[in-house]
Amino acid sequence: MKFTWECTMRLSWLAPPLTHGSCSLNHSHLKLLCCSRTDNNNNRVKQVAIPEFNKKNAICKYPFESNSGEELSTELHNKTIQEYCKIGDVDNAMKLVAQLEAMGFHPNSISYGFLIDSLGSVGRTLEADVLFQEMMYLGFKPRIRLFNALLKGFLKKGLLGLAVKFLVEMDRMGVCKNQETYEILLDYYVSAGRLEDTWMVVNEMKTNGIQLSSFVYGKVIRLYRDNGMWKKAIGLVEEIREKGISLDRQIYNSIIDTFGKYGELGEALEVFEKMKQESIVPDITTWNSLIRWHCKAGDLTKALQLFTEMQEQGLYPDPKILMSLISRLGELGKWDVIKKNFENMKCRGRQEVGAIYAMLVDIYGQYGRFQDAEDFISALKSEGFLPSASMFCVLANAYAQQGFCEQTVKVLQLMEAEGIELNIIMLNVLINAFGIAGRHEEALSIYQHIKESGISPDVVTYSTLMKAFIRAKKFDKVPEIYKEMESYGCTPDRKARQMLQTALMVLERRH
Repeated sequence: MKFTWECTMRLSWLAPPLTHGSCSLNHSHLKLLCCSRTDNNNNRVKQVAIPEFNKKNAICKYPFESNSGEELSTELHNKTIQEYCKIGDVDNAMKLVAQLEAMGFHPNSISYGFLIDSLGSVGRTLEADVLFQEMMYLGFKPRIRLFNALLKGFLKKGLLGLAVKFLVEMDRMGVCKNQETYEILLDYYVSAGRLEDTWMVVNEMKTNGIQLSSFVYGKVIRLYRDNGMWKKAIGLVEEIREKGISLDRQIYNSIIDTFGKYGELGEALEVFEKMKQESIVPDITTWNSLIRWHCKAGDLTKALQLFTEMQEQGLYPDPKILMSLISRLGELGKWDVIKKNFENMKCRGRQEVGAIYAMLVDIYGQYGRFQDAEDFISALKSEGFLPSASMFCVLANAYAQQGFCEQTVKVLQLMEAEGIELNIIMLNVLINAFGIAGRHEEALSIYQHIKESGISPDVVTYSTLMKAFIRAKKFDKVPEIYKEMESYGCTPDRKARQMLQTALMVLERRH
């Protein structure tokens, strides 16, 4: 996907794409590579030349090149498909599937399993579903692990309707849900704020004799927290103790976050100390929660103390937490405190973190440096750091939070120049940048572009777009976006439902 910057901030294709799965390629990316063809005498394959991605586009060469012209079996094709899936190179794995089927063969059951798992994990659920149906048609009997992988893929994209149909099909086939199935459902229902569905799953687990784990209790505590029932969340801890289930890190993290969200910071710190007394080591989630809620409450002294303690434990600072600290300290003009903390990070051997986030400070406008994304990337490279996809995402989000639309787009252009493919997360960031800048029409054009380019919008896409129209006081458009989200098969989360209610209340008052 290529971006061009025009005065109207519209997106356009620079070249006609060749599409394979969810990946779009330009003709300039292709070159010749050895591949394979069938020898009809022995059903083995020999090498021929076909187009292949250029190396700089991060696609590996086809692994069957051989100077000796060695023949290759379908068994080796299957083995290589599995290896590609293990390293996350699902595009090359799918290429081999196409070649194998062109020869009149199909992947074996193990390869199907790897492919479905890999496609589901990267959100390519339609392709995963097609392979699953093909696997069934060929007489293979998938294990419950594959059913769970596909179910998780559907829910990860917010496709609750498809997930429900899939569960019905599982029941029809006599496939019983296991602990993982229920936990996948709980994870989704809690994240979507669906209290009744969560309790339905919990009751079904109890009916089927499946023991409620600390994972399940942790999720239920989180749901209570998000629905304002924090006292019930704390009361659930007593039930856990009565059942003899020891409080693990996940439950402690849920309790700490619950107290923090409702301003009970003293209680959150008491639970934190109790956690350490029971020899449960706090993880990055624990520290993030404590620092975030202290920042929100305005207690920056304690937030910085916790931030220092976290680093003393050898934990890597979280980008979002660092940006929260930068924002709050920057608002108070305490740039010397920011500088001191970055110097301390470098002294602890975190040179990379210090270099990246010291530059992020400049984005927030104190020194006027690195207002241009290209300068930022050049400065990083001069420090010897190679830009990664996650770093580009953090940088784009930093510009987006300030409403710097042009620079956000430039980050995406630079990302493509490094051979990193754009994804829905980055495009959602761009929608957010336009929304913050009050440019809802451009935000809408990004959404249209996402649909036209074959990328599936997710719940975050729709929620961010709704927020953009609310900022622009175009409340009449919010119900339309909400309805389109439902018609597309995405299940609205709690934030989306709250924004819809806000828009409807405003519209009702107008009339």
